[in-house]
Parts: sequence; C-alpha cells; structure tokens
Amino acid sequence: MKVNEAIIDCLTENGIDTLFGIPGKQSLPLNESISVRDDIEFVMARHETAVSHQAWGYAETSGRLSATVVIPGPGDMNAMNGLKNSLNDCTPLLHIAIETEPEIRGGDGIHETPPDTYNNVVKKNITVETPQSTVVALQQAIDIAMTPPKGPVRIGIPKNFLTMDVSIAKQGEVKLQSFGDVPEELVEHAADLLAEASAPIIIAGGGIRASDASDELKTVAERLEAPVVLTYKGKAVFPDDHDLAAGVLCGGTGTALNELIADADAALGAGTDFDALTMQNWSVDVPDNLVHITLGVNDIGMGYEPKIGIVADAARTLNELNDALASRTIAAGDGVERARETREAINDRLARVREVTETPVTSVVALDALREGIPRDSIVSIDVGGFRLWALLTFPTYKPLDYVAPGSWATMGSGLPSAIGAKLANPDQDVVTITGDGGLLMCLHELHTLVSETIDVTVVVLNNSDYAIISEEAGRDYQMDKGEYGWDDAPVSYTTIAEGVGMGSMRAENPTEITETVAEAIGRDGPTLVEVPTDPYEPQSSVLMNE
Repeated sequence: MKVNEAIIDCLTENGIDTLFGIPGKQSLPLNESISVRDDIEFVMARHETAVSHQAWGYAETSGRLSATVVIPGPGDMNAMNGLKNSLNDCTPLLHIAIETEPEIRGGDGIHETPPDTYNNVVKKNITVETPQSTVVALQQAIDIAMTPPKGPVRIGIPKNFLTMDVSIAKQGEVKLQSFGDVPEELVEHAADLLAEASAPIIIAGGGIRASDASDELKTVAERLEAPVVLTYKGKAVFPDDHDLAAGVLCGGTGTALNELIADADAALGAGTDFDALTMQNWSVDVPDNLVHITLGVNDIGMGYEPKIGIVADAARTLNELNDALASRTIAAGDGVERARETREAINDRLARVREVTETPVTSVVALDALREGIPRDSIVSIDVGGFRLWALLTFPTYKPLDYVAPGSWATMGSGLPSAIGAKLANPDQDVVTITGDGGLLMCLHELHTLVSETIDVTVVVLNNSDYAIISEEAGRDYQMDKGEYGWDDAPVSYTTIAEGVGMGSMRAENPTEITETVAEAIGRDGPTLVEVPTDPYEPQSSVLMNE
C-alpha cells in the first residue's frame, strides 16, 4: 500500500476529518490522497502561522484532535507559533511536517532544517525513519497528543516515503495513559481545610476546560459558596453571570480582585499551573492554605507552595472533593456577597471608560455593544492586544467551548485563524472573531481564506490605527511621543480590503450601530467584516484598574 494513502486512512480512522495546510511540492502526495475521498477535507490557508492557529481553534472549540500539514523548513518554522500556543494551552494537535529525505539530510537540501529544531514547541517530536513504520509512528503521535495533559505532537515524514508502495506495519492495541484513582487521603485533607475556611476562594484555569470539568467546578463552588476567580485560560470555564463569578486574573485585574484573593483564608487552585503571566510574576498574594489540583507534575510548587498538591484529572478530583465536602459542615457563608462586592468595585473603575459614547468609542463600550448583539450561544474568538484585557474583564462568557483565546503565549494574529477552525469544527454555530487592527494586519491574508473556502465567520475589527498598548507605555514610561507606534497618517480601511477579496463589509461607530450591525452581519450568509473605530488614547486596563 502507498504510504500517502495509509496516512490518510490512519487520520480518518482516528476521527480526523479536516486537515489544515498550505500545499507544497513536498506534500502533494497527501493532497492527492485527500482529493479522491469524501471523508476528509483539506482547508488551504494563506500562511503557515494561520495553519496551526486554525487547527488550534478547531480543537479548542470541539475538544477533538485537529491536524495540520506543512512543507519543510519555512513552512514548518512558520507553524511553530501556533504549535507553541497549543503546547502552552494543552490543546491536542497533530502536526505533520514533510521532512528532507534521509539520504540527503545534512546536505542542505531545499528547506532542510534539523528535526530537533522543533523540540521545544511541541509535547513530542517524532521523525519517521522508515516508510514501513510511518503509520505506527503516526498512531503513536496521535496517542501522545490525546494523552492528558494533551498537547501538540509533530511528526516528520520524509518526502520520498510518501509515494512508496510498501508493506505498512501496524501496532497492536495501545491503551492511552490515564490518571486513575484520586488520592483519597489528600482529598479528605483538602475537604477539611476548605470546609473549615471562613473565606475560601477558587482559582480555576484551563485544565477545567481540558478535562470538561465546568459542571464539577460549579458544584464545588456552590457547596463551598466560594467566589471563583479565573485565569487567562480559565475564562469561560465558569459562567460570568453566576453569582459566585468574581473576575479574571490578568494584567488589568485591578486591586479589588487582588484584595479578594489576599483576604481569603484558603484557596483551591483547580486546573491551573499558576503561571507567571496570570499571577503577575507571582506577586498576587495567595493564601497559605492552598489546595492545588493539576495534571502538570512540575506545576506543583511553582510560584506558590501548596499545603496539599494533587496531580490528577480535575473533573475526577473535583467530583471526589464534592463528595467529601458533602459530609462536612461548611464554615463559609458570604461568598456570594464577596463576589458581588468585587464585581461592583471592578465596575466602578470601569465607569470612566464605559460612559464614553462619542466617536471613537472606547474598547469597553465597543465590547459591551458587541456582547449585546452577539447571540449567547455563539462561539467568540478573541485576538491579542490591549482590547483583549478589557474583554477578559468586561465581555461575558458562559461555556468553555464557546470562547477561544490564547493563554500565556499571547500571540497576536491568532483571532481570525482560530475562528476559521472553530467554524469548521462547529458548522451549525455562529462564529465571531473580535480582533484589533494590529492583530488583523498580522493575518490579513486569512480574509481571503474565508472567501475562497466559503467559511461563514463574522470578523469584527476594532480599529484605532495604533499598537496602542505599546504606544501608551512608550509615552508613559519612556521618553517617546504619545501615539509613538500609531499610523493615523496612513489609515487602513478594512472595509475596503474586505471588499477587495470579495467579502461583505460594514462599519459601525456608536453603541447602537455596533449592536445592530454585528447582529445583521451574523445573520448574513457568508463571511462579513465589521469595522469599528476605537480611541487610540483610551486608558489601558493595566493602568486604569490599578490606579
């Protein structure tokens, strides 16, 4: 059997029905195998950085494994950005890289890059050494990607293997590693510590999403009546309209949320690694009575020393913890009030930017208006930029798979590609991406992908003609001009660009227009871009919220 055909068989047998990539001479044998089948689709992007972010968005909103294919060297390196993003976010992704032929490896063949170049951006980096072993290696890569904690796996397959007709080896059944029984003694100890606390809190991260543990988190929070604080990657694992929702730890968190955490006498960290970005280089004062649940062995003790550390699946552990708490008297009883006071203090700080309704509006005003016009059950992807911090604070989310945003990697230009992946994974849901103009300029080419692949995504670009989050700091902390990195002398019309690639476009300037326009755009057939001018000189959240 030909190796290229065996590869596609293996992908479909593992439930992979979409392959993201850009065709190259090296990968054409795989494209040929796909072209004669109706059980797998090849989605052609315009840049390899978008390829891996499309696959990331697909997996983030479906919980399923996604797959990519790129050419050696430049293609592979361009895709590294999204691979690192997936690694940090524990997102399962199979990255097929066409490799230089073994017999010329080391001789500077076209696009040749040493395979170990990619070791630090993936969970595992596998190079296929013989054509007969290709499918075995591919299946191992899939199994590793889907083994908790999940992540991206790169498999390099030499170009000349693809067209070979050989006897394909297959492996016997392999059981994926799983985390079994939760340590009962530690769960009982954790239940005692949390039940006896008069002011407990919960800090929840992306591990809740990865283990599908939102319901278990909600049950434990309600039993303890503990305010829930979310991390960057934890956003949406707990509904923002819940009485115990307290806010998101981020660069714009502000004093109110930090004080809520500092005043607590016990904390449950669930599905979070307490990374330096979320915990502001570990300057956030976390209670000494800390219970830490994570799948990352090396996360325990990083930044904070827990009283109880449990390396186990978040859903199973929270379920066991809830059972243990059921037999105990809970000391706390004012969690709803503490969460409400924190939200009110945050909203008081936001009043300054929320009440500005003249054009150009602030990011917060635009986000409020967008939330009103975007149906609750839509999938929303958020790009990186100054508005992203405002979105963490002000844009309500309700379900983990309906919200896509990078965690600690925080790469700009991921919003539009991830929305493409999200729509392909969830064709029956409305998908909206909210991006800044700086982020969109980094992936502008993917507007053409939307049109050419007829992918119905609504693209909202908040246009302030500036890398405003950078310009603000440059003018505040350094001897540079206000708007140092803006380009208002060379403005970009995104509606014009959209029309140039055959995409519908609209423009909205005030809150009413924004709400009505985004709702109309979502209701249209086919992709539509909505351009919203915003204020480049608005306060940045990291400044306003910490004054």
